[in-house]
Amino acid sequence: MRADPEYPHLDDAALAALAPETLAVAAGRPERGTDSPVNPEIVLSSTFVGLGGVGEGARGYARFSNPTWEPFEDAVGKLEGAPLPALLFSSGMGAVAAALGLVPVGGVLVAPRHSYSGTLGLAQLKAERGELTLLEVDIEDIGATVAALDGADVLWVESPTNPMMEVADLPALVAAAHASGVLVVVDNTFSTPLGQKPLGVGADVVVHSATKYLAGHSDVLLGVTVTADEQLRARLHQHRTLHGAIAGPVEAWLGLRGLRTLALRVERSQATAGELARRLDAHPAVSRVRYPGLPSDPGHERAAAQLAGFGSVISIELDGAEAADAFVGRVALWLPATSLGGVESTIERRRRHLAEPHTVPDGLVRLSVGIENVEDLWDDLRQALDSGR
Repeated sequence: MRADPEYPHLDDAALAALAPETLAVAAGRPERGTDSPVNPEIVLSSTFVGLGGVGEGARGYARFSNPTWEPFEDAVGKLEGAPLPALLFSSGMGAVAAALGLVPVGGVLVAPRHSYSGTLGLAQLKAERGELTLLEVDIEDIGATVAALDGADVLWVESPTNPMMEVADLPALVAAAHASGVLVVVDNTFSTPLGQKPLGVGADVVVHSATKYLAGHSDVLLGVTVTADEQLRARLHQHRTLHGAIAGPVEAWLGLRGLRTLALRVERSQATAGELARRLDAHPAVSRVRYPGLPSDPGHERAAAQLAGFGSVISIELDGAEAADAFVGRVALWLPATSLGGVESTIERRRRHLAEPHTVPDGLVRLSVGIENVEDLWDDLRQALDSGR
């Protein structure tokens, strides 16, 4: 379907002027014409017809390119404020692996000690193989992190961190890294592009587990990288192509459909998370709450200055692993499951994962707040906490 010149359309400049919540709905739409579809089509093909040279702009083969990926890539790129489309991967770890591939062989990676366990696990495996040197830092400590940048190649940032909810001074770290010639990769999964746009403060690459908030329904595995640098994008694209870390077209289509409601889901879950964090902080069975929206949280001032919202993830600490496991086992509405960012509220003791860093407390429970009624969610948490006292 060709675009009909009689139908107005939003060009890139017009899309860039839209509010993010509007952009999530409007970006990645097919061109308008009489009887044109409102949504992109799903293209189920492993190869494409062509006579010219493959790799010179031709689509060629479905491991190189697929038209179903492109609307999602375009929309996420625009949401992150990038002049280039994002790159879609088969999973969050596929995107993480591509970004870690930017560390040269024998190079130095600086990463938060409380990064996502999959990210740390892959980085540690690369270090064990001699592919890189890994320096783990307390990302809240600007001085220690900047000191570790001497001789480094890539700085990896999570803010807030998973699952400790530590908040980094992202602008300061980006400036210090670039002054030392260090690339900066930011995992923006927790905050989403609605909460912060790391490229806007100079980060080189943004990574998302699009399985989480971007897709938002716990039904697909997807990952995304975004950059404003054409050479970096080409390297990430090459990694995706040669490692085969490609998304299925149906998953890509579902991911874009989920993205349309991102603003509504984040607004609802974030408001609920703030209220639940306040109530949990007052409950005698909870020894500590980490949520940057609480004025008492160590990361509150930074988060208030840098983020457009405090997010939908809360970490609480109970009196050891036994108490935490019992608590999780008593909830009826919250789903005891890993992952986060879906419409449903999930809960888990993080140290049940053997790969979780030992500095994460045994009794730490991570809560991903969904879109359910706040009172229903609180009643379930309260009965589980009260019955354990």
